[in-house]
Amino acid sequence: MSELIAAQRIHVLDPRLANQIAAGEVVERPSSVTKELIENAIDAGGQRIEVEIEQGGARLIKVRDDGIGISEHDLPLALARHATSKINSLEDLEGVSSLGFRGEALASISSVSRLELISNAEDDPRNGWRVVAEGRGMEARVTPAPHPRGTSVAVRDLFFNTPARRKFLRTEKTEFAHVEEAFRRQALSRYDVAWVLRHNQKVVHQLPPGTTPTARERRIASLLGKNFIEHARYIEREAGGLRLSGWVGLPTHSRSQADQQYFFVNGRVVRDRLVAHAVRQAYRDVLYNGRHPVFVLYLELDPDVVDVNVHPTKHEVRFRDGRMVHDFLYSSLHHCLAVSKPGDEEQEASQAQRIEVTAEANADEPEGQTPVPRWQQQGIALSDAPERHPGAARVRRFMQGYQALHPDHEESLLTPQPSAPSISTSKATEVREAPAPVAMPEHDATTAPPLGFALGQLHGVYILAQNAQGLVLVDMHAAHERIVYERMKQQLAESQGIDTQPLLVPVSLAASRVEVATAESERDAISQLGIELDVAGPETLLVRQLPALLAQADPEQLVREMLEELARFGRTQQVEARIHELLSTMACHGSVRANRRLTVDEMNGLLRDMERTERSDQCNHGRPTWTQMSMKALDRLFLRGQ
Repeated sequence: MSELIAAQRIHVLDPRLANQIAAGEVVERPSSVTKELIENAIDAGGQRIEVEIEQGGARLIKVRDDGIGISEHDLPLALARHATSKINSLEDLEGVSSLGFRGEALASISSVSRLELISNAEDDPRNGWRVVAEGRGMEARVTPAPHPRGTSVAVRDLFFNTPARRKFLRTEKTEFAHVEEAFRRQALSRYDVAWVLRHNQKVVHQLPPGTTPTARERRIASLLGKNFIEHARYIEREAGGLRLSGWVGLPTHSRSQADQQYFFVNGRVVRDRLVAHAVRQAYRDVLYNGRHPVFVLYLELDPDVVDVNVHPTKHEVRFRDGRMVHDFLYSSLHHCLAVSKPGDEEQEASQAQRIEVTAEANADEPEGQTPVPRWQQQGIALSDAPERHPGAARVRRFMQGYQALHPDHEESLLTPQPSAPSISTSKATEVREAPAPVAMPEHDATTAPPLGFALGQLHGVYILAQNAQGLVLVDMHAAHERIVYERMKQQLAESQGIDTQPLLVPVSLAASRVEVATAESERDAISQLGIELDVAGPETLLVRQLPALLAQADPEQLVREMLEELARFGRTQQVEARIHELLSTMACHGSVRANRRLTVDEMNGLLRDMERTERSDQCNHGRPTWTQMSMKALDRLFLRGQ
């Protein structure tokens, strides 16, 4: 018993053990070490940062910069815990402008690896000093070592003295992928710095410095791919001491995972729930479920109004006025997506091509006659199209390959079908007014619309059209559903408020004090959504009224989610989202069904209605319900093996 009591006596931890415990928070894998060393190099004013990796970082992580360096007298403290040159007082901590300031990184890393630091604070390359931490007490030993001005930090054999943690490392390929992602984030944070990344003596990235817009876009293209910058719009907005700039991906370039989302606050990459919610709400009505937007955004604000000392790895921040930041991000992105039109990128990319095609078409027409655009010939059978029509030969090869793969389709897919009754909708869509009948709108006779002109139907589901870039496949049911959905939203918005329905028996909710306080402070906002919520006690709420369209919804779940958003972000869109979900279901039941044979005029009318819908302010850029496929992609899909 006495031995047990003696073992439980309070004592000071061994310095190496204390640093290893701290390393559990800071050093997760080689990418964590890379991030910390690069941040120190940036804070040192380095204009060229080289990162060398071996075996995914398990064997070697070396970061070299040409910054101000560390003097001989300060080197022993460089590897000491809680030693830093970046803050001196509490006032400095409240307005941190540097990336690393805790003074834990090098001490923690040196406790789980063989760390060597060489630095020179003078211009003479013959000078320089080397420091290592050895022994159980982590004593620093300084020796001379020639080095150019700047600092080099080499971390070898990560987790060599903690086998349990080394077992958790993944394969070399996986670990290097994480290191490359950490490098990518830092390279996107500073365009004025030259970057080099090597893996096993091979150069992976070599990025020259550049501050011009062209140089920045070139770096983004090299790190994220050309598709990112080709399908993104630049945004720059400033208000209330906040400045947002960067690139926002169009909804048509969404991804199945959130792997190309980079948000920087005063040059620091962060993953913040408030930021993620604002971005998600801005894209809510222009993306399918399960799709994620892409963006590289930079938020600049006063360092005194943001707390970066809320997480050991500094991945999270806390804003003093989170509601203002959330509303600023949401409104900025919402406006950027609203002013961008779905056909802009195609029009910009092929403007020269369209001019050339139009000039060629007009040159072939006899004098004294009104030129007939060749695009109008795409609405008739393909066999009637002239051979010199742009892409006609390739379209014919595509249709031949399609018919070879589907011999059961004997009828000509490009021949106009007999007239059929106009597209109608079910009674569910007749909320206030039936949708307008499909008809051919007026268009510019010299250019093809973004969705082109209809050629025919495939499998009774898809509309095959052709525009200036190639072929377009449109799911007619999804397209018509979107048209009906946006019209219903517009009708609801133009009506006087939201129709409400009182509950026969009020629903009692057991709420927390935070939820009750939110219900009292946000009473006006809640009532505008068509919900009547009363406070019946310190921990009780009564739901007396709901929107008529949500009369069958679960009041408790709806109110709780709404109050949670109001308390965290200062605004809620739960009610609007539920109503839109219901409208979407109604629009689905009221849209044209599959296997419905349409005439060419009806198909062209559907395409034009879809273009108008996606360009309207109501849908703020339009959900990507159509997919444009290049001629090369169609060749790979249908003509392979021909």
